[in-house]
Order: sequence, then structure tokens, then C-alpha cells
Amino acid sequence: MPINVNNPEADALTRRFAAMAGVGITEAIVIAMREAIERRNQRETPQETAARLRERHGIRLSEAVRTPLSRDVYDAMWESR
Repeated sequence: MPINVNNPEADALTRRFAAMAGVGITEAIVIAMREAIERRNQRETPQETAARLRERHGIRLSEAVRTPLSRDVYDAMWESR
């Protein structure tokens, strides 16, 4: 199945990557797409990022911090505007 690239930047980047990898354009696209998909699958969630940063800085969350705020707190924030 053919791929038609009409974007000059996409074409230039693909050719540049193919030259760097020492492969043809088709193989360069396959490699780039596999790597992009793998990177996206390995991204950490915001919760994982927060946990990693807390661990790095020695911050521990107590149960009080994990308890959601009451609706009154949110209502008070909107009323103060």
C-alpha cells in the first residue's frame, strides 16, 4: 500500500532519518513509527510523575492529604471571586 507524502518537511525528515539509519525510506518510516508508538506507550501518567517526584524529594502523603475536599471548600472558592 503506497504512502503519499505531500508535506516537504515530512519528506525531508524522513529522508534525513533514512540516511542516519542507513535504510530506505519505507524502512525509515516503519522504524520511526515503531519508536514513536513505543515512546507513547512508555509515558508515565501524571499520577506516576507526581509519585516519582514525591519519592525523589522525600515527600510522603498522609491520609488527610488523600481525603477529597468537601463541596463547601469548592463553593467558597467560587464565592470569593
